[in-house]
Amino acid sequence: MQYAYGLACALFVSFAVHTAPAAAEGDAEKGQNVFKRCAACHANNDQNRVGPGLGGVVGRKAGTAPDYKYSPALASSNLTWDEQTLDAFLENPKKLVPGTRMTISVPKPEDRENVISYLKSLGGAQPAAAPVPAPAQ
Repeated sequence: MQYAYGLACALFVSFAVHTAPAAAEGDAEKGQNVFKRCAACHANNDQNRVGPGLGGVVGRKAGTAPDYKYSPALASSNLTWDEQTLDAFLENPKKLVPGTRMTISVPKPEDRENVISYLKSLGGAQPAAAPVPAPAQ
């Protein structure tokens, strides 16, 4: 009986692990090392360089960093940067957003997980404040 219970638990855990959506569980410290390649074009704060600053990128709508001129492709992509969109973009930017000016990819899944973890450590976009209702007349 105990064996059957243990087997059932193991099967459940295995099923849950293999069917759960992938999440970036990377190492932010290792991601900071990967980011050194990105830093030639991107700052890890809100300062723009050749590419937009990536501070607060997680949760931000693509093409909305202030004071940066995006390609029309990225500006109209309607993406929001989360773990999945960042992973797909870093793996193959031109596949996810044809016409983007981003030319560098991060081919190794582990490197992508780590750099996404690092980007998450920089803070996410702040949600917009709810509008204050107008006083009733």
